Amino acid sequence: LLCTDVYNHGKTMLIKRQFNLLNVPAVSDGKHMGFAWGPGDILVYETLYKASGSSLIHEVRKDEDIYSPILRKLFNESHHIFVGLQTIREDLPSKSKKPQFVSISKNYRSVIRACMEELQQVSILLAIELIWNLCEVLFIDAAPAGSLLLHLLDWVRLHKAEVDEKAREVLQSESPAEHRGYWDVVVSYVLQGRLEEARQMLVKQATLQPALRSMYKLMDTLLAKMPFYNPGGTQTLTEFDVKWRHWHEEVDRCLQDNSFASNQHLELICKILLGDEDSLLECKNLLSTWYHFLVTRLLFSHPTVKPTELHYYAQSCMTMFLDSRSVPEPLDSILLAAFEFDIHQVIKDCSIALNNWWFVAHLTDLLDHCKLLQSHNLHFGSNLREFLLLEYASGLFTHHSLWQLAVDYFDHCPEFGRVYLELQIERVPLETERKALKVLRICEQRQMSEQVRSICKIMAMRALRNNRLGSALSWSIRAKDAAFATLISEKFLEDYSARGAFSDLDLIDNLGPSMLLSDRLTFLGKYREFHKLYGEKHFTEAARLLLSLMTAKIAPRSFWMTLLTDALPLLEQKEVIFSVGQTYELMFCLEEFAIILKPDNGVTKVELLRLALARNLAMAIVKEGTVNT
Repeated sequence: LLCTDVYNHGKTMLIKRQFNLLNVPAVSDGKHMGFAWGPGDILVYETLYKASGSSLIHEVRKDEDIYSPILRKLFNESHHIFVGLQTIREDLPSKSKKPQFVSISKNYRSVIRACMEELQQVSILLAIELIWNLCEVLFIDAAPAGSLLLHLLDWVRLHKAEVDEKAREVLQSESPAEHRGYWDVVVSYVLQGRLEEARQMLVKQATLQPALRSMYKLMDTLLAKMPFYNPGGTQTLTEFDVKWRHWHEEVDRCLQDNSFASNQHLELICKILLGDEDSLLECKNLLSTWYHFLVTRLLFSHPTVKPTELHYYAQSCMTMFLDSRSVPEPLDSILLAAFEFDIHQVIKDCSIALNNWWFVAHLTDLLDHCKLLQSHNLHFGSNLREFLLLEYASGLFTHHSLWQLAVDYFDHCPEFGRVYLELQIERVPLETERKALKVLRICEQRQMSEQVRSICKIMAMRALRNNRLGSALSWSIRAKDAAFATLISEKFLEDYSARGAFSDLDLIDNLGPSMLLSDRLTFLGKYREFHKLYGEKHFTEAARLLLSLMTAKIAPRSFWMTLLTDALPLLEQKEVIFSVGQTYELMFCLEEFAIILKPDNGVTKVELLRLALARNLAMAIVKEGTVNT
């Protein structure tokens, strides 16, 4: 299967390439060598040396590109384009979506070119943009005969811009027509079909040689008359072809008449205009690549080439241009596969040749949206698009800031994206509360309840170890962890017992319904409420609440005497606060609590409470008797 092929072969080739780059010794006795790809695509392998019998562990890290600041710009910018692409409605007709897809493809390329400028033309980005541009022409834009050649000419001109630099150098010299690079510039312009610029350069030579002015005038006429297809015009492709053939015959007559025999440069240009293969191959140094040779050959021999014919010309041009003894580079194979319209081979070769998943993931996603990929399933059910997006996003997750981008990629992988996200999100280091909140928000938005609980528990434990009880309680509430909330509530109560005051009052005052998470948390919230009522001199409400806390038995035993002691100031008020019934309940609670007290612990307080309760009971009976009378 293609995906399995891409994965296995790609990993193998990557290992070999990285071994060579790092001079890692790949010594093995045939039995003791193995490797495994771990988080962040780290390769760990063991080598056992026969001579010494000792083994060494080597580590090779893939996707180092994510640590380049400029390439991080590429990842960030392309992420926005990717997300926008996912919003294009599936139900729209293909024809109406095509301009959008072409526009998105151009956006991706503009981001690549922006990064290239900042990285001073890095070769890997040059190759990536070259391949992407060709795929845009052949697959996404799917230019028909006539338009196809025009697009290919733009492709070559964009990626072979050395002539412009040479032209500037020539034109800035004292005598451009006598500059040693003059004819190279003229011929280069012709090879790229930039005939107007070639004519402007030839004028300078004609001015320098008045005796040959008629010859230059003839060449100028031929260049000016060369027809180019206009896709938006009224001329049909057949009409254009007839016109082009007439022009071609006129050029051929000039050559046969030896019109340019006295000037080797003009004669060479004439032969190029005829598409003479030997003459084109003489210009190898100016063409520099077989695919430039291909486009130039088509321009002057087969301008109405059809997409289905490209593979034949591409293969023959590569064979003619490259030395028979040389092995094609990976880039050559990729471009040839594109000219053969073998999309899957392009993706496979790029997966093997390029050093990260960015290119294949985004290009495959775009091609998939264009409905150009058949479904290629792996044995575990993922298709090619999803497989590559998962690989790319997994790499992003190893970076301290790019991991957030990966979330959107996983979101748009319907088969396994959720599973990958759940596994990867747990590996994000939670160095700060701010980062933890970011991760938590992502999990909550996606109803990832297990991960939410896990993150909150980790942060609650960390806060507790640092004795930040408020933060610990907040995280445990967010995790809905009743046991941990109970533990921290007890810590709050212990702290209160030791200091005589609550810390983190804002948090406790605003628990709201969260206090129902556990009995101990409910007690903490209600006990704080009691103190507020007492402080505001709402003694009756405070007394009622305090009694309910005692009778509910939700306070820890160590706190029982504290609650009874809190009743003393209310019992000693001039006005009777506790009713007869409430006083009896307090007495019952006191006796019940007194049973479990050690003889040397709190006995004096118990006696004081008994006395206060007895006095309050008498006053309450009198008060209530008087009212009833």
